[in-house]
Amino acid sequence: MVQVAPNSFEDRDHFYPRVLNARSHPMVKYFFSLGNERIADRYLHLHPEVDPQAVRQVLSLKTKYFRWGGADLFPVTTDDGSRRVIVIETNSCPSGQKSMPFGEDAHQDSGYRTLLERTFLPMLKRRGLPEGALAVIYDKNEMETSGYAAMLADITGEPVWFVPCFQDDENLPVRFTDGVLEIRPPADGSTDDAQSEWIPIRAAFRYVTQRPWSRIPILTRTAILNPVLVCLSGGRNKLMAAKAYDFYNAELQSTGLMIRTPETIWDVNKNEVPLWVERMGGIAVVKDPYSNAGQGVYTLTNAKELADFMHIDFRFDRFIVQSLVGNSGWSSDTKQGRFYHLGTLPDKRQAIYVADLRMMIGIGPAGAYPVASYARRARQPLTPTLDGTMASWDMLGTNLSVKKEDGSWLSQSERLLLMDSRDFNQLGISIDDLIEGYLQTVLSVIAIDKMAQKLITQKGTFRRKLFASLNPDPAFVADIGL
Repeated sequence: MVQVAPNSFEDRDHFYPRVLNARSHPMVKYFFSLGNERIADRYLHLHPEVDPQAVRQVLSLKTKYFRWGGADLFPVTTDDGSRRVIVIETNSCPSGQKSMPFGEDAHQDSGYRTLLERTFLPMLKRRGLPEGALAVIYDKNEMETSGYAAMLADITGEPVWFVPCFQDDENLPVRFTDGVLEIRPPADGSTDDAQSEWIPIRAAFRYVTQRPWSRIPILTRTAILNPVLVCLSGGRNKLMAAKAYDFYNAELQSTGLMIRTPETIWDVNKNEVPLWVERMGGIAVVKDPYSNAGQGVYTLTNAKELADFMHIDFRFDRFIVQSLVGNSGWSSDTKQGRFYHLGTLPDKRQAIYVADLRMMIGIGPAGAYPVASYARRARQPLTPTLDGTMASWDMLGTNLSVKKEDGSWLSQSERLLLMDSRDFNQLGISIDDLIEGYLQTVLSVIAIDKMAQKLITQKGTFRRKLFASLNPDPAFVADIGL
């Protein structure tokens, strides 16, 4: 744990080296400069079936709990050649700042500054905050999280505590007293943490991703971006996210707007998985609803992959099954038809790779705004047919995070595709795809925020019975202490 002083943000410490020498692609730079009014105008021009008032309301809506999020998106095409951008999942602690090239002065232009100024600082004006310091708490991604701490110190002019909050730490330097976050720095001149005094925190930026509910209460008096409530409501809970999307799509039905996702079956017991895989044509994706960073996702395209999945012992009891987005010769059969990966442009070897698109957004007093974006490609190129010789995850998995045996993480940044003049051209997407991806991200964040609001009573308490009913997984309910 360290205290970060003002005027300490250094670009080289908080961006990948290749980002420091990159510049945003002109199309990407233009997209980030558009503003919501022009984005709405362009979207409505391409979608005359959509209610104009609904689009503008969505983009100007101020969420209550979920104010910073990122969606993983797939640019896809359909059997009839229609292009779509679909939501794969929404993340309540998204990475992306260290991967986003900006202008000549990344310090001044970066999404670190944008997010903190437009979303975090307004939270400090909230009435009833406890007295105390500012902090950033984290359990991975130190390059990026330390960037938030340094930038927050720069723009507030006060020191910021940078605090580790690891899941298996037996001497955790974090606790909550009557809803107030307190941190314990090492004692001066001593390694005995017990000699230190606890320091109250009035507001904290949270990048705690591994079972955050095991260390942080669902609701707190300390202002936290984002509260753990958001994780349980869908930001770290794919099962609840699927239901949140469904509820919000029903609300949006008359407007022409909708969150587009693969077909999703929720509340699936493990022994039911083979039935749903068969129903989707023998090809599907199964997800542990509570994992993240690419963990707990299983692409099943043959009998061996299904058998391997069925032999795994899991911590929890329920799963979600989704239609798999594959190649034109092999994808899941669904009620919506089949989606195929748009993929990268063919390289010199005529290989096409699956690539996703991460869109990070913030929501402040004036509504939503884009913060950062990047893409990631799979390890191996798509094949026209499936012969079982290659693990399907190598063709379809795009997440860069890899968990090592000791529990630490590394990132395969060589598969990162920047929004710069070289990498962006490989994606084969347009500014209209960026607009579609942005709107899909905003819709998914709003859906999860609405779910979070449903889980809180008028008196401000968590509706435990409702959550247990919506998330009927006794092992998970027990894990969060309900």
